[in-house]
Amino acid sequence: PGSAMDHQPKFFENLSGTGKAIGVLTSGGDAQGMNAAVRAVVRMGIYVKAKVYFVYEGYQGMVDGGDNIVEVSWESVSSILQVGGTVIGSARCKSFRTREGRLQAAYNLVQRGITNLCVIGGDGSLTGANLFREEWSGLLEELAQKGKIDDDAVKKYAYLNIVGMVGSIDNDFCGTDMTIGTDSALHRIIEVVDAIMTTAQSHQRTFVLEVMGRHCGYLALVSALACGADWVFIPEYPPEEGWEDSMCVKLSENRARKKRLNIIIVAEGAIDCHNKPITSEKVKDLVVQRLGFDTRVTILGHVQRGGTPSAFDRILASRMGVEAVLALLEATPATPACVVSLSGNQAVRLPLMECVQMTQEVQKAMDEGRFVEAVRLRGRSFENNLNTYKLLSHKKPDAELPKTNFNVAVLNVGAPAAGMNAAVRAAVRVGITEGHKMFAVIDGFEGFARGKIKEISWGDVGGWTGQGGSILGTKRTLPAKYLEKIADQMRTNNINALMVIGGFEAYLGLLELSAAREKYDEFCVPMVMVPATVSNNVPGSDFSIGADTALNTITDTCDRIKQSASGTKRRVFIIETMGGYCGYLANMGALAAGADAAYIFEEQFDIRELQANVEHLTEKMKTSIQRGLVLRNENCNENYTTDFIYQLYSEEGKGVFDCRKNVLGHMQQGGAPSPFDRNFGTKISAKAMQWISKKLKETYRKGKVFANTDDSVCLLGMRRRNLVFQPVAELKTETDFVHRIPKEQWWLKLRPLMKILAKYKTSYDVSDSGQLEHVAMHSPKEAETGAI
Repeated sequence: PGSAMDHQPKFFENLSGTGKAIGVLTSGGDAQGMNAAVRAVVRMGIYVKAKVYFVYEGYQGMVDGGDNIVEVSWESVSSILQVGGTVIGSARCKSFRTREGRLQAAYNLVQRGITNLCVIGGDGSLTGANLFREEWSGLLEELAQKGKIDDDAVKKYAYLNIVGMVGSIDNDFCGTDMTIGTDSALHRIIEVVDAIMTTAQSHQRTFVLEVMGRHCGYLALVSALACGADWVFIPEYPPEEGWEDSMCVKLSENRARKKRLNIIIVAEGAIDCHNKPITSEKVKDLVVQRLGFDTRVTILGHVQRGGTPSAFDRILASRMGVEAVLALLEATPATPACVVSLSGNQAVRLPLMECVQMTQEVQKAMDEGRFVEAVRLRGRSFENNLNTYKLLSHKKPDAELPKTNFNVAVLNVGAPAAGMNAAVRAAVRVGITEGHKMFAVIDGFEGFARGKIKEISWGDVGGWTGQGGSILGTKRTLPAKYLEKIADQMRTNNINALMVIGGFEAYLGLLELSAAREKYDEFCVPMVMVPATVSNNVPGSDFSIGADTALNTITDTCDRIKQSASGTKRRVFIIETMGGYCGYLANMGALAAGADAAYIFEEQFDIRELQANVEHLTEKMKTSIQRGLVLRNENCNENYTTDFIYQLYSEEGKGVFDCRKNVLGHMQQGGAPSPFDRNFGTKISAKAMQWISKKLKETYRKGKVFANTDDSVCLLGMRRRNLVFQPVAELKTETDFVHRIPKEQWWLKLRPLMKILAKYKTSYDVSDSGQLEHVAMHSPKEAETGAI
């Protein structure tokens, strides 16, 4: 009978927190997004009818007790989503390291009946929590002996459950792809680099930037990847003996190529292969002495920890917070303490000590000079970043490059999306490294038909990663009406492969070109598409380039609007987002901005629903939170327009709240790309180019390329945990062509999350969560299957 049960979906309504008390604390160094995690734990806890307590000032507050441990309400966590750092404070605590301290902490918790702890912090904080859990029953017995608690309490509170979330800007925790705060720290670094680039350009200066990361080079590595830095120093991958010479040669070559600026990024924990520190000052002195370049050092310091959390961190922390409460509800004395984390796009639970041990293994490997091992232990996403950086930053001399005699064309199709240029840069540079001649097509398929195509070199794409929009130019035009002309251009320029970077039109375009293969041999070449659109509506991929940047724009705007609404009191804003028929931006924007509702096409709604939302807001105005935020996808319903909803709310809310509306429009397409989009665009595009090389070799027969099978026209997408090439022909069945969206979309599963955090009764399928996995040591081979 057990097996039949396993296949039924598991709903969280059946999990009750009645009679349970959850304590939440933040510990160790602060990180942006911790508040979002605290908010999610509190609200999800209250939602399942558990009592939730704040533990102020981390473990120090737990030891001190008193008013450091306070029961909280729903409103206690209002307006903290957009605040950086942690509002409940964090302190380094010496006394918790002693048994006396932990004894006192246990007493304080038992007094309040708290046997569930949610700890948000780094590996030190989590290790401490685990030790506390192991000692728990011993501590209670000691308290009973001292007469501080009675025997009933010992029995009643016999077990302590612990769930951790990793909040650390360094992203130095094994087993999780992204820790809370990492993405926001990258935002700060990239803002600074973009600003420095303009002044460095003016003066032909060299800048040495020092970023945080005492034991982990993640921030340095990813920011170097995201801004196309000339050189990067990280603890896991020290430069080879004689690096001083090779770095100086590289810098002077760049100057000779008329590149006006050099950027060198140094992680604060950078070392050479003898484990001696490499400091930013040392690097500066070297450049000045050997090359005489005007060089400046900028140490970013605590700026990286500050500021508002990015959309990614808010969504990550909200998902993790809800997951943490589920894990506590399901914990038994037999389950080990776990951390909730993200693998690819999947929430997972991992045994806390396995992660900690692996994290310590990395440090050990570095101390002992086993650097290849250290990189491997960091996980496949770190390894991938490193390989991509090495591939793109240094051009080999022409004599060393292979010559394939293949010509590959790159074009942008559809609407502009931030990160497209990063993708073009990666494609061009990887293509050149692989020995192809790269061609850029201006203005999409329309420009292609008109012969707007030219060869593009390594240097032509320098500095492109940070540029928004589409430098090549992009059009929505589909190829069907220009087939003859495009075929001519393919023949004239002898194009042997196509790489299309774009949104839904790019997908339709590839379908049209592959259908035209019967008539035109020119289209019998490998073709690949990389999804880039703010709408995130391309079938075959969980994410598309540009959506993260748009989400941040929406979130920033909503933050400002909420602030304005808080000042005027009792005001509800209705905000219209882009996305065509795809509700991704509206739904995820609502989750990141803490909205009350999001209207989307994928979840049909009627007048009763609108009425319920108005009543919900009316109730909310009676509390201390006197503002409302409602997002509406532009095409969610042709009759319930933004104006209609605005008028309905205004009428129904008379005397209780007033309304304003705001259409965000094209600002969602613009702006400098976010770190995620730069990074995602760079990696996915490099991978697509490597696929093209492989296909070219496979399909080259008797002096020409001939590819006419379905698997030679693919879309490269991110699916759950991997990057996958999928023939566009096979994706047809997964597509709703009328509304230009995939038939199934992963993020709809997160829809209940937004409703729970906004206090709506809802059903939530949690079948996906709950399996405890093990931290996998990946084999070197696996790095190629591509984690982002």
